[in-house]
Amino acid sequence: MYVTDAPCAVMDRLPEGFLDFPADRLIDLLPGPTLFDLPGRDPHPLFVSTLLHGNEDSGLGAVQAVLRRHAARGLNRSLLLFIGNIRAAAAHVRTLPDERDYNRVWPGTLTPDDPLAHMARWVYDYAARRNLFASIDIHNNTGFNPHYSCVRRLEPKFIALAQLFSRTVVHFQQPVGTQAGAFAELCPAITVECGKAGAGSATEHAIELVEAALSISQLPDHAPAPHDVDLLRTYAIVKPPANASFSFDGSPADFIFRSDIDHMNFSELAPGASFGSVQAPGARLEILPGDSVDAQPEEYFDYTGGEIRLSRAAIPAMLTVDPRAVRLDCLCYLMHRIGMDGERV
Repeated sequence: MYVTDAPCAVMDRLPEGFLDFPADRLIDLLPGPTLFDLPGRDPHPLFVSTLLHGNEDSGLGAVQAVLRRHAARGLNRSLLLFIGNIRAAAAHVRTLPDERDYNRVWPGTLTPDDPLAHMARWVYDYAARRNLFASIDIHNNTGFNPHYSCVRRLEPKFIALAQLFSRTVVHFQQPVGTQAGAFAELCPAITVECGKAGAGSATEHAIELVEAALSISQLPDHAPAPHDVDLLRTYAIVKPPANASFSFDGSPADFIFRSDIDHMNFSELAPGASFGSVQAPGARLEILPGDSVDAQPEEYFDYTGGEIRLSRAAIPAMLTVDPRAVRLDCLCYLMHRIGMDGERV
């Protein structure tokens, strides 16, 4: 270990046993959030972050598998590996009640004075001095979603990096304070959503991505052919009001959502598609803009007859039936298809 004045641990080698430790036991091995600075033949590092949410461990398993494969011959490219919320991982939760979300504290965050934001800024500044090749933040989610990538910028190298994982690419501006949003100022940066944690395909797909990013010498600087990428943009973030009750199993609540609502993810829904019913008089879902904090959000729902129905066509993502995930993040994102110019198509 070195850089003793850092707000997180920094190591230039892996502790004994790290490659076989599950996420919920890393708390016994690491002192806290840890940045590994591992050498490779190409000195321009790939930055990989994982466990920003403690119960999303496919990224950890993927990186461990890649490092085992390269243990004897070394890495093709240097690797900056950030291991995030090991306390939450030990508790099998996204985020502990007494802390900020590790993926809302990076530069651009709304809480820049929080200790976690100071740590994230330090990691960001450390990485900024290293002339990064690319950055990958690996996540899982709780609903039924295809594997997809998220980018902050519609630039060819960002899209090319995203395509290493999936032809489905989501352009986002909100929320702020994300790792991928911050690192987009330094290099091509993506977030990847690998589906549900614990699924073998999630880890295997993440392994393929990390291997590819460590192996290729450069990312193409030309726009992809339209048929090679399915581009979507987040236009709205949907949340129940903070003081509202909700359920997915039909039990009494202000909002009673469909029990199969997460099966609607990435479907092209027409106006009239039902999300459930509203029981509290005058209750409405919060619609936050997906483009910027100051943008005027569009209305997406009609509540006639107590039914919650789409009032305009949209493509949802991240719908979940996990109440805790809804409270900590949102009910869903609403998207539309776009071209490389960012305009709806």
